[in-house]
Amino acid sequence: MARGPSNRRNPRPSVPVKPGNQFRAAAIFVLSATAHAADPPADQLPPHARMTWLDNGTLKLGADLAHGGAIVFLSRKGGPNLVNNYDFGRQVQMSFYSGPVPFTADGQKPAKHWEHLGWNPVQTGDDFRNAPEVVSHRNDGRSLHIQCRPLQWPLNKVPAECLFDSWLELDGHVVKARARLTNQRSDTTQYPARLQELPAVYATGSHHRVTTYSGSRPFRGDPVGLAPQPTGSHPWSFWQGTEGWSALLDESGHGLGLITPGRQHFTGGFAGSPGPASSMDNNTGYIASLGQEIIDHSITFEYRYELVAGSLAEIRSRAATHQPSGLPSWRFADDRQGWHFVNAGDHGWPIRDGLKLGFSQPDPQLVSPLTFWMAEDAPFLLLEILSPSPGNLTVFWQKHGSPGPGGDTSLSVPIPPSPDWQTMTIPLQHREYRGPMVRLRLDPRFTEPSPRFQLRTVRLVSRSR
Repeated sequence: MARGPSNRRNPRPSVPVKPGNQFRAAAIFVLSATAHAADPPADQLPPHARMTWLDNGTLKLGADLAHGGAIVFLSRKGGPNLVNNYDFGRQVQMSFYSGPVPFTADGQKPAKHWEHLGWNPVQTGDDFRNAPEVVSHRNDGRSLHIQCRPLQWPLNKVPAECLFDSWLELDGHVVKARARLTNQRSDTTQYPARLQELPAVYATGSHHRVTTYSGSRPFRGDPVGLAPQPTGSHPWSFWQGTEGWSALLDESGHGLGLITPGRQHFTGGFAGSPGPASSMDNNTGYIASLGQEIIDHSITFEYRYELVAGSLAEIRSRAATHQPSGLPSWRFADDRQGWHFVNAGDHGWPIRDGLKLGFSQPDPQLVSPLTFWMAEDAPFLLLEILSPSPGNLTVFWQKHGSPGPGGDTSLSVPIPPSPDWQTMTIPLQHREYRGPMVRLRLDPRFTEPSPRFQLRTVRLVSRSR
């Protein structure tokens, strides 16, 4: 859903950037359960806003009920709005992507420049300036819950077959957020995984320093750096933030940080020229946490994040409170844990007691989310599987700083057949398995057509069982 100062003729990246819409100014309505300081001037808020506020004396947060409950205002006490509101594809908001590509509904087809988006419900509305329906809203002065029925971005006033829920609360200088998609699609096809913004965050034009820690010694106090520069004409790039955060900072090192515990894949950048901290200027900084996710027709998909309005030190210190306590481990009890498939699929939502996988195409791959571990700390891989058919499993690993798993960073082991659940212990003894690692890939192969194969647990461990 990411939208920047482009136009409709511009090429589109894998995380889309939508062009700006212009709205006429309108009255500002204020809803709140508690009293707070004077409301910001209208030029700090988007046109047509109907505001609901949280204010704890340190932070002030405003969500816009006229546009799905997206966060349109966030500031430290007495400070300017950090959120960019140039158009209604900015803000801090929810958006999801799935198939088919292109997506049509109610006899409508998307414009050519939107065809690649596919199914794309957006919290703030659509490209035709229609606003979504807010189904419910509750503000008790301490926390805020908003549910909306989003619209399909490329189409004209087409409600999506889903609901968006967002829960927000303030904790000092931190916004603690929970977001949920409840899908109710009539199209039951399982479409391939797509990159999802979890969430999209836009800051004002003075916050042009896109900052992160992407090194191989997370949470040890090593210096941070700027995110990588884009390689093409588009302003966004991609990186791994190994401490689980990225930030948009001004020249003084203050701004807006996004913390996503358990997620390390980010995109973002700065579009335009650094300028004054006006919420309505076109110049903008953008960051989003990314997940490669299958969005099933009936899925309930939830994620959490935090926003920190403050200094780099405050952002990084808060991120350290979410430091992982052990080696990467995934148990597929009721969801996919951020894993996705290439040339493969599963039995769909709901996930119960493991992934029930199907392989109808050549070269099936099961790919983990980006994470981090030291090979020397995890010399064994444990898999809990159910496979009545014999086969072979190739384990790939991706080294820190490399573009992906593959080449000679792999080893193969046989899959012993069994009608019951069993634990495979795989020694990761290989000359290329050393140092910092960031991803796993499992490639199962069977001689039988359409074998039954289930995966319940993937664990990196320090010793065999």
